Amino acid sequence: MSGNHAGGHHEEPELHVALRVRALESLLVEKGLASSDAVDKVISAYEQDIGPQNGARVVARAWVDPEFRARLLADGTTAIAEMGFGGVILSVAENTPTVHNVVVCTLCSCYPSGFLGMAPTWYKSPAYRSRVVIEPRVVLREFGLDLDESVEIRVWDSSAEARYMVLPERPAGTDGMTETQLAGLVTRDAMIGVTRAKVPGGE
Repeated sequence: MSGNHAGGHHEEPELHVALRVRALESLLVEKGLASSDAVDKVISAYEQDIGPQNGARVVARAWVDPEFRARLLADGTTAIAEMGFGGVILSVAENTPTVHNVVVCTLCSCYPSGFLGMAPTWYKSPAYRSRVVIEPRVVLREFGLDLDESVEIRVWDSSAEARYMVLPERPAGTDGMTETQLAGLVTRDAMIGVTRAKVPGGE
């Protein structure tokens, strides 16, 4: 399950990249080429809407189409390309009543951002990256997900060469729902594996 992080992908520390991005944003605002509000709106849309909606659509399709689900689990990259999401190298791990999957990148923050939206701050934190490997059950409990001791937890370590997504369990009470309605139950955090998909009528 551990990914190989070799290569130049990690040569520049993430902190340096973040500082450069902030400097560029400040320069654009100072020159009147962009406003802080506009930048914030783009970031918010990418973080909460555009990216996660892509992944949610794929999950919903897998919930209603067993043949697509089988292709997704066998070759995530090819399966999501069928839905127009090319250029993303992706492996998919399915949650079941007896197995729960969670994704991490232990060396930096490798993450399919174009597919799941921007990586949350906690995903990039050293605490999450180290602790979820050592004590995943405890970390998941801190996210509000208290799994029975009988449930096996598998931790998938992303890298520049291998990105992972969790296929959450389909919630009970969703029979008869459309793909669009089902996609609305799927969150970014559920596709990372730190929460379950939402239940109909839930928060």
